[in-house]
Amino acid sequence: MQMTDETNNRVVAGNADRMADFIMFAQRSFLLDLSKELNQGNISYAQFFLLGYLSSEDYLTMTDISKKMGHSTAAATGLVDRLEKLGYVQRLHAADDRRKVMVQITRKGIDLVGALRDTIAQNIEAVMTAQSEGRDEEVQPIYAQLRDFVEAR
Repeated sequence: MQMTDETNNRVVAGNADRMADFIMFAQRSFLLDLSKELNQGNISYAQFFLLGYLSSEDYLTMTDISKKMGHSTAAATGLVDRLEKLGYVQRLHAADDRRKVMVQITRKGIDLVGALRDTIAQNIEAVMTAQSEGRDEEVQPIYAQLRDFVEAR
């Protein structure tokens, strides 16, 4: 028996509401844990998010950083300055144009992002384990679709 469009829309809306509730709960929980970790490293959320971007790229230019972070170039420079002083990033100059500044994450920055990612993964694993058993095959495609949607924005 097929669902009507209206019934299907209600099911989708209900699932979206449950996923939104989960994301908001997880965000609060993970941010509390994350803030404890970040305080040890003396970096802000914005700086951590920048490190996250940098960890998945060879480098970003200052213009790239300001666009990704939604900041002015001056504000992006401030973020990079602090991270550079802490040894989490380094500035390089393009070989073809010395005026072009490229920012690259260092081993220390990669280690920090990795440690925080592991903490987040452990928290997610605990939440997923607490959910009913045998539903992982239903949940994984949703996470992948959400990730792809967010990355495409």
